[in-house]
Amino acid sequence: TSLPALLQSLRSHTINTLPALRRTERLVASLPASTPNKAEIAKALHDAWIYYVDYHSLLNELRGLTKTYPFSESCLEEAKRGVSKGSGNYCYGVLKRVKDHGLIPTHARALAAKPVMWGGRKPSSSEVQKLAGACEAEWTRVLTIVLRHWEG
Repeated sequence: TSLPALLQSLRSHTINTLPALRRTERLVASLPASTPNKAEIAKALHDAWIYYVDYHSLLNELRGLTKTYPFSESCLEEAKRGVSKGSGNYCYGVLKRVKDHGLIPTHARALAAKPVMWGGRKPSSSEVQKLAGACEAEWTRVLTIVLRHWEG
C-alpha cells in the first residue's frame, strides 16, 4: 500500500476495524522519521481512532463478540467521558478506563435490573444478581480479548 493510499483510506474510514487500525498503527510507528507526510498520516490515524470510537464502530465490534448479552453502550459512553481525545490512542484509553475503573459490574447490574430485561416485570434481587453476573462475565471476557490487541 502506498502512503497516499493509506492516508486516503484513513481519511475515508475504510480502515475501520480494530485489527486493521492496530495493523496500521504498527505500520505508521515503524516508518522512519524522515518519511514524507508521516506526521500527516499519524494525525489521520489519530482521527480514525476517534471516529472508530465515537461513531459506534467500537461498540458494534464489542457487540459482535458479546452475542448473548450485547455490550453496554452506557458503559462505553461513561468511559469516553473520562478519556482525552488529544493524546495517545483514544480507543485504548476508553477500553482501559472500562477495565481500570471497574465500569462493567456497575453497568451489568443496571442492565440486569431493568424491567425490559424481564418482560416488563420487576426482577427479584437474585434474578438481577444472576443476570448481572452473566453480563459481567461475558463483557469482561470480551474486554480482555480486545485489549490483547495492544499486547506485545
